[in-house]
Amino acid sequence: MRVVIQRVKSSKVTVNGEIVGKIGRGLNLLVGIADSDTDAELDWMVRKCLELRLFPDQEGGDRWQKSVQEIGGELLVISQFTLYGDCRKGRRPSFDRSATPQTAEDLYNCFVAKLRESGLKVETGKFGAMMQVTIENDGPVTLILDKESI
Repeated sequence: MRVVIQRVKSSKVTVNGEIVGKIGRGLNLLVGIADSDTDAELDWMVRKCLELRLFPDQEGGDRWQKSVQEIGGELLVISQFTLYGDCRKGRRPSFDRSATPQTAEDLYNCFVAKLRESGLKVETGKFGAMMQVTIENDGPVTLILDKESI
């Protein structure tokens, strides 16, 4: 499983001109599901996304002391199968490591459900749709989280 995690002041996702998800301060999560992912990877990734200290303890502070849970932040979760695009050969990416659409959708929905158990506001895009994502990155802070099955 691979997640691009971005600390944001705000973020929204639009499908066919309609806003389907919108958040204020929190994290924008672009989520890629691999063909080998299981509940173990999901649980690890949920914990990391919720507990990573990515926010300053005070406005304008430079030291990251608080997690999205601790600040009562919001989450926007966007499915992004292209995170497993392999561009090492040729001129067209290969998506051989991406999960099948049905498997990816099931695991993505499970990931979102587990995030919602935190009690935080969790918004999503529309799985499999062409989406336009607007991100007001805060910092900018952008990290890549990887968890491969063992």
